[in-house]
Amino acid sequence: MPPGAVRPSPLVEQAAERLREQIAGGDWPVGTRLPGETTLAKELGVGRSTVREALRALAGAGLVQPRQGAGVFVIATEPVEDWPTRLRRAAVTDVYEVRMAVEVHAARLAARRRRPEDVTAMELALEGRRAASAGDDVTFIDADIVFHAAVVAAAHNPVLADLFTQFTPVLREGLVELLTLTGLRAHDPNTADDAHAALVRAVADGDAEAAAEILRKELEDPFGG
Repeated sequence: MPPGAVRPSPLVEQAAERLREQIAGGDWPVGTRLPGETTLAKELGVGRSTVREALRALAGAGLVQPRQGAGVFVIATEPVEDWPTRLRRAAVTDVYEVRMAVEVHAARLAARRRRPEDVTAMELALEGRRAASAGDDVTFIDADIVFHAAVVAAAHNPVLADLFTQFTPVLREGLVELLTLTGLRAHDPNTADDAHAALVRAVADGDAEAAAEILRKELEDPFGG
């Protein structure tokens, strides 16, 4: 096996990783055309079909781009992160700012579009939040998120709902840490219950601006009461 050749299994993943390392290492700067499949296959000790699949994987990661009749060119040295990956790496403060934008608008839409079953779902979630106040911080945060998810669902906008679902894990971790460090529930286990109840009433009454303002104030001072 020639120096630098990859092991026989799994060939495509190893070939792609080797090429990715060379691109990241500056062997082929952005704008450079990669060697042909035959040359790469010889260097890596694999078949041309394996190289072809590896290049397809790199193209999917946003590192290279095939150009008809010209070859394959390097267009980036770092792979493009998908949305869930980027969220996992994001600071909770950044996620919280996005949360405010999403949820405040969702509350406004919920007041305009709510259906009887949406109000029922919010009322049940509010009762669940109150019941969870007897539990630990994790249980309470989970119930609080269920409540907010019910508000977002009442907006009947699938894109807003998907955004909320995507950043919920990072948000949950940050809120649990906040309660653990500050002990906000020590004297008021069901903290901010009044604001949540007022939000339900505003949505049920169809008062869009009141719903948005209540949620904006609550998110600016989470669990502040």
